[in-house]
Amino acid sequence: MDPRPFVRLSVCNLALKIPVASKPARSVVHPSSSPCFCKIKLKNFPLQTAVVPCILPESQFPDVQVQNHAASFHLNKSDLEKLVAKSLFGGGKLYLQISIYTGRRGSTCGVNSGRLLGKVDVPLDLAGTESRSVLFYNGWIVIGKEAKNSSAQFHLSVKAEPDPRFVFQFDGEPECSPQVFLIQGNIRQPVFTCKFSFRTPGDRNQRSRSLPLEHSSSRGWLSSFGSERERPGKERKGWSITVHDLSGSPVAAASMVTPFVASPGSDRVSRSNPGSWLILRPGDGTWKPWGRLEAWRERGSADGLGYRFELIPDSAATGIVLAESTLSCSKGGKFVIDLGTSVSTNGKSTPVNSTSPACSPRGSGDFGYGLWPYCMYRGFVMSANVEGEGGSKCSKPTVEVSVQHVNCTEDAAAFVALSAAIDLSIDACRLFSQKLRKELCPSQDLLS
Repeated sequence: MDPRPFVRLSVCNLALKIPVASKPARSVVHPSSSPCFCKIKLKNFPLQTAVVPCILPESQFPDVQVQNHAASFHLNKSDLEKLVAKSLFGGGKLYLQISIYTGRRGSTCGVNSGRLLGKVDVPLDLAGTESRSVLFYNGWIVIGKEAKNSSAQFHLSVKAEPDPRFVFQFDGEPECSPQVFLIQGNIRQPVFTCKFSFRTPGDRNQRSRSLPLEHSSSRGWLSSFGSERERPGKERKGWSITVHDLSGSPVAAASMVTPFVASPGSDRVSRSNPGSWLILRPGDGTWKPWGRLEAWRERGSADGLGYRFELIPDSAATGIVLAESTLSCSKGGKFVIDLGTSVSTNGKSTPVNSTSPACSPRGSGDFGYGLWPYCMYRGFVMSANVEGEGGSKCSKPTVEVSVQHVNCTEDAAAFVALSAAIDLSIDACRLFSQKLRKELCPSQDLLS
């Protein structure tokens, strides 16, 4: 398999030093009482925001402070060509623009609540970054228009580094048992096939002609991570999708182990009682759990698909939360696992775009990023686009997986199975007043 070139442009190590005036003044912001944030903009890319930690003027950053990851821009070959051409022939340099604000993020009645403290423009030359790392800026810069010797100082690091990825695309809806292609430029190479099926109550062992499973071990995994109970009322259950290589051997699977059930008196799957999938990989003649995906339907005007994905390391008593966020049920969006370079102490921090918690044991405040021995994932891990309920297009998920996280066919297949599970979760969390397409309904009606 051949990867496609990508470049990751990262903004990290943010800090702000604001001098404390001896006399109170409106123009001076006390760092201990006023939060700060910044808006980060790269031409033609969505605006990103990040919290900026305030530190004491005498502090030596970043030697003493914890380094933080603020934002990332993921550039494919087409993006790079456009940005490089713009800087060469567009009559001006390419800049990363950062605006620093004091006050809380957000707006009230359409008026931004933050007060602009200063702006920083970092010049970028992205030519050649597909093959080499480039540090564009690392250090302090004076911002604002205060009097001499009392100006605020802003610290940041901006770098670009190669981040090649494998790109896979489903040739149809996951429930239609499609082929999966490896995309390389204009070339589409078939690498996997998917088989969607229903697991009936009498077939809880996830049996496969190509991969016989022992009854005790497979039933143990299902009972440990899922639910075998039969629930009356509205529910969707028993869905599974198996990924095969071109020889026909199963190399990954996603199995719905907890039914998606409407909450009492409701027409939706709630956060308090989510459905879940187990992502499985073959090993020692049986399926072994690799990850667990929970999904539910959020209430409110956003009406989003909430999800949480955790890694299940071998012999570990607890899972590692890698992603926890929300997608639009109507418009869809991107499921992303991007761990940046940040440190998490509670498993629920959000280092990149409020998308992916950093890698740490779920529910534990005692483990730092570098202390968890099973955490093999760093930086960008994977992304998958998800078509929403209101989309007019056929859902054909495109999956990007970082080369550094693929050592064998089973590695890539596990991410493909995960992307199928998140896509199918849009349907599993559809309001129970709405009917599903026939491919998702077995002979016994799952909606009754």
